[in-house]
Amino acid sequence: MYRDIKIEVCAGGYADCVAAKQGGADRVELNGAFALGGLTPTVPVLKKVKRDTGLEVIAMVRPRAGGFCYDADEKEIMFAEAKNLLENGADGLAFGFLNADGSVDLVNTRKMVELIHRHRGTAVFHRAIDVTPDIDAAIQMLMDLGVDRVLTSGQKAKALNGVDVIAELQKKYGDRIQILPGSGINAGNAAEILEKTGVNQLHASCRGYRPDPTTMGEDVSYAYLPAPHEGDYDVADEEAVCSLRRAADTAAAA
Repeated sequence: MYRDIKIEVCAGGYADCVAAKQGGADRVELNGAFALGGLTPTVPVLKKVKRDTGLEVIAMVRPRAGGFCYDADEKEIMFAEAKNLLENGADGLAFGFLNADGSVDLVNTRKMVELIHRHRGTAVFHRAIDVTPDIDAAIQMLMDLGVDRVLTSGQKAKALNGVDVIAELQKKYGDRIQILPGSGINAGNAAEILEKTGVNQLHASCRGYRPDPTTMGEDVSYAYLPAPHEGDYDVADEEAVCSLRRAADTAAAA
């Protein structure tokens, strides 16, 4: 039986969203500072993406790199950013609040879900879930709070290594919350992940590289990528998106 597989591209900016659209993606998770794991994007980028691509956009709300145990000032900023993004066209938000022990921050997660749903958006709890000590307890709490979707690698560095956990989450909870695998997904492993987990959506960065000749001077370097890409910056690659789309569609029809 054919399965309708959704492809979400993790986008670090406007150009990534254009590549995602042209490659056949269904939606994007829009970030800023992709090299830091994704931070809150700017509203002008969001508005231009919506105007030019028409894609469904899930905007990241994350004020800094590192983990997800935020202080009061960071939380205040996050809610202000969330409101601004939703009022300017975001179709949903990806976020994660954890307590110091790694458990889900109940109070702030509920507050964020309520804000998103007031704007008729999709509430996505991101890979903060992958550092919780009890993923089942966390998922059950997220369902109780009304979270619509959870992005996870199955608590492993890459989704392919976490397929057993992802499959179990899909089996137990997939009829009450959307399970979205992410991390290291590409055209080469998409079919295996879809088959082993039973999910109907995938999250991938589809990374490629573009050179910037001003990245390094004689004594100064702004490089952040390892060799051989020291003079490059990373982007979503349209052909990689196309390949993932084809692989997912082939698996869906099998």
